[in-house]
Amino acid sequence: MNAIEPSSKTQLFTHFARVAKALASPVRLELLEALAQSEHSVDELARAAGVPMANASHHLQVLRDGGLVRSRRDGVQVIYSLSDETEITQVIAGIRRIAEAQLAEVDRIVREAFTSRDTVTPMDPREVMKLARRGEVTVIDVRPRDEFHSGHIKGAINIPLEELGQHLAELPRDREIVTYCRGPYCVLSFDAVEELRRHGFRARRLEAGYPEWRAARLPVARATR
Repeated sequence: MNAIEPSSKTQLFTHFARVAKALASPVRLELLEALAQSEHSVDELARAAGVPMANASHHLQVLRDGGLVRSRRDGVQVIYSLSDETEITQVIAGIRRIAEAQLAEVDRIVREAFTSRDTVTPMDPREVMKLARRGEVTVIDVRPRDEFHSGHIKGAINIPLEELGQHLAELPRDREIVTYCRGPYCVLSFDAVEELRRHGFRARRLEAGYPEWRAARLPVARATR
């Protein structure tokens, strides 16, 4: 077998670096997090990331050049989606784990902003899957309805966080409730657990969000509109 010529190897690593460079922006990581829930238009993504539409368009172009997203036209709108949901979710999860383990600043922020809010150990996805199949837990997706419709944990019910208080009387009190949202750093699930516990429910968070559940190839479903 012939060895790869150094020039060819250099070219390959140049393209690998192009993908890595596309990830090297907090705004672009936020855009990818939004797209991990469902496809979105440019204006929706701009609102999700809290940036002007022109700024969002620029970042999306960088992500597309790096092979991380694809786009299609829907009338006058451009709709973006992830080029590979599973692979990109796993890459971002790997970045997160390295940062948590190696960067003291990240560890401090996670402890102060997230871990301190809920000292109860979140539930492992595979354990939740087994308990849900036996009817021993109720799984609630607290994301907005459009994200739930695009994909959710199989068997989960959708109660967006802002509507949770209106549906408390419908929830069972004889089993634990597990909430989940967009990912490990999504505050919607933290807020939902706090509200449920205030009203006497046994509630815990899922350790991961919907994208991580899907990337682990656990059962998912799409809602019928």
